[in-house]
Amino acid sequence: MKKIVGLAMVLMLSFLASCKEDFLDEKTPGFLSSSNAFVTYSDFNASIYNLYNRVRAEFYNSGERRPFDYIYGTDLVYDGQRNVERHSNMVAAYAPRGGLEIPLNHWSSLYKTVSEANTVLNRIPASEMTDSQKTLVEAQAKFFRALAYRTLAYLFGGVPLVVEEITTPRFNFTRATKEEVLKQVISDLVFSAANLPSISDVRDGEISNLAANHLLSEVYLAAGQFQNAADAATAVIGSGDVNLMQNRFGSKSTVTPGDVYWDLFQQGNQNRTSAGNREGIWVIQFETDVIGGGSVSTGTGGSYQAERHFAPQFNNLRIPGRGGSSPILYPRSDLSGGRGIGWGISTKYFSDVIWESDFNNDIRNANHNFVREFMATNPAHPLFGQVISTQNPPAGVTVPHRFLYAFPSKITTPGDHPENLFQDRSQLLLKATAGGTYADQYMFRLAETYLLRAEAYLGLGDLTKAAEDINVVRARAEANPVAPGDVTIDYILDERMRELGLEEKRRLTLMRLGKWYDRVSRFNPYYSDALPHYNLWPIPDIEIERNKDAVLEQNPGYF
Repeated sequence: MKKIVGLAMVLMLSFLASCKEDFLDEKTPGFLSSSNAFVTYSDFNASIYNLYNRVRAEFYNSGERRPFDYIYGTDLVYDGQRNVERHSNMVAAYAPRGGLEIPLNHWSSLYKTVSEANTVLNRIPASEMTDSQKTLVEAQAKFFRALAYRTLAYLFGGVPLVVEEITTPRFNFTRATKEEVLKQVISDLVFSAANLPSISDVRDGEISNLAANHLLSEVYLAAGQFQNAADAATAVIGSGDVNLMQNRFGSKSTVTPGDVYWDLFQQGNQNRTSAGNREGIWVIQFETDVIGGGSVSTGTGGSYQAERHFAPQFNNLRIPGRGGSSPILYPRSDLSGGRGIGWGISTKYFSDVIWESDFNNDIRNANHNFVREFMATNPAHPLFGQVISTQNPPAGVTVPHRFLYAFPSKITTPGDHPENLFQDRSQLLLKATAGGTYADQYMFRLAETYLLRAEAYLGLGDLTKAAEDINVVRARAEANPVAPGDVTIDYILDERMRELGLEEKRRLTLMRLGKWYDRVSRFNPYYSDALPHYNLWPIPDIEIERNKDAVLEQNPGYF
């Protein structure tokens, strides 16, 4: 042992002696700095991948609360457990300062996307990329910048418009008009649509020329450019690369009851290459227990927690005079909704009124797609084996209520929760750590493109073409066609509810159209404190205060 130690000491001293002249000289050839972080195509891709991650976080998985600001406080759902987090007490929810600072959270998140996109764009000219690589990266970065500014414009109106990398502190921002912001968004998206690859040439989850044209159609509508909006939507619909799914497909195509609409939302069915889904235009990716994949099988962290929000909390359901337990086993990986906690209760308008004309034939309203009838699965309950219906509830049970209401099944994955989340697989019973929605999520889907083009035709006064596009969507759903004379913006918004409910970011649609207050005040009486000026959120006070060298004006109605 002594010989080994002695030899080690000799070798160490010899090494230090031989290296004393240059070993201690400070050289940092591998140090990452702002000057060498953007050189190769791989360098730029790292930032592009982070932009994808920022989008996923903003709209889906930054936590259990903020992604759902796009759903709460709209005409779709109301708060089952009153809390300002779910926009109960709107004065507090939308306060310019203090409280939860909901507007500030989204303002900061979206401007981080803008900032990173601007950095990428600013560094392209001096990079070592090929010309084709430079064009692709520019198209990708401009798409993400456009997406962020589009969202800011819908939520806040005119905002500071920054299209260059900021490398020193600034305190003199001023608001561009909403029209100026939308003009920049359109410019970015026109470039992206012309230079992003075809949807057939990108991997699942990557943006394509069709994603850019879909978003471009929507932004043209916001700008009142209806013919351009129709043309951009037509570039998607007529591309030959996408179509509405018309027949059963994917991982559960033989499961009954089921249909093609149900298939769209089953786990593993959202993507083009893996499932043959030609309807998805841009699908946000989740991979369970994969680094960077978002969701994990040990809890809800990193997942899109739609199941947790929008499915009922059945364990607390009680039937007067029928025992002291729930008739429905909970939490269970079936059409009862997994481990919901009943926060986002469907409005009567969403669950009942919009379906009245086609209640029994519209497949989107079938019980496996919009669940209203629940089997009593608790063997110890007197009602075991019977159906409990929200349409004809047991005596003494109030509907809708946090413990019993109708909801779209797309927010859960019946039978497909990760194995690690099952408490008892044989009974489909889940652990208390369940609550995430374990499926990829549609950001853009072709059915919406048809409805965007219908909205464009409505703006052009061509009700016949508007009805034709709506009826393409309704025909797949086996719903009766709408007559041209019945097409209004409210009808289109109702059709979006039927087709895209709890899938689209509803707040953005309503704010884009200036219809937020109108729809909430008419169709969601829970939010009785809604006010007209909430059609826009306030500019966060902290942004106004630190902008000391210029005036950043507040939106009307906020103080």
